[in-house]
Amino acid sequence: MTGSLLEVIALDVRDAVAAERGGADRLEVVADMASDGLTPTPETVAAIAAECSLPQMVMLRRAADFAGDPETLDRLRRDAKELAEAGAAGFVFGFLDGAGAVDLAATEALIHAVSPLPWTFHRAVDNAADVQAAWRAVRLLPNLATVLTSGAPTGVRDGLGVLKARADAGDASIVLAGGGLRPGHVPALLDYGIRAFHVGSAVRNNWSEPVEWRLVQEWRRLVEGN
Repeated sequence: MTGSLLEVIALDVRDAVAAERGGADRLEVVADMASDGLTPTPETVAAIAAECSLPQMVMLRRAADFAGDPETLDRLRRDAKELAEAGAAGFVFGFLDGAGAVDLAATEALIHAVSPLPWTFHRAVDNAADVQAAWRAVRLLPNLATVLTSGAPTGVRDGLGVLKARADAGDASIVLAGGGLRPGHVPALLDYGIRAFHVGSAVRNNWSEPVEWRLVQEWRRLVEGN
């Protein structure tokens, strides 16, 4: 990996190969972006692993919410086992309870299920009722690689102040900035000390079209401050 980490959303092998060609460091592998990213099939992960050397952080999410009820957790545990066998290098998940707080019981259950693989807490943190309390809870969890966050439910544009506050609080090393991330946001984030960036729509024309490797290459230069 170079000085900054660049993670690209991949829906399939074509996306993954383009991301690697453009200089990405790792993939977030998902399905169904209309639901903001759900769990892909093991077959997709295996196909990507056969054609692309980038590590795959695979989404564990069964619905377009952040609920971690027992039935969902049981299903995600089974998913995690199959996806790890298919080639996942880590996972992306996170849960909120009915009051909007981090659901530690559900999150820790899945951490145990995917151990010893690393994991990313996804943008559920931006939707917490008390964002500072959510960060205090998440940052102490084991095997945490990064926290995918835009600082606000509506995207990085509205969340820059929160991202700066997290960096000032010592969390810059685990922030993975994404969710409406645009080129104009990157210089400020680099100034904050944030060095990990997550892009999806920004490296393709739309979600029905594949990743464009040249756009990934542009982001590679951008996150390095060039």
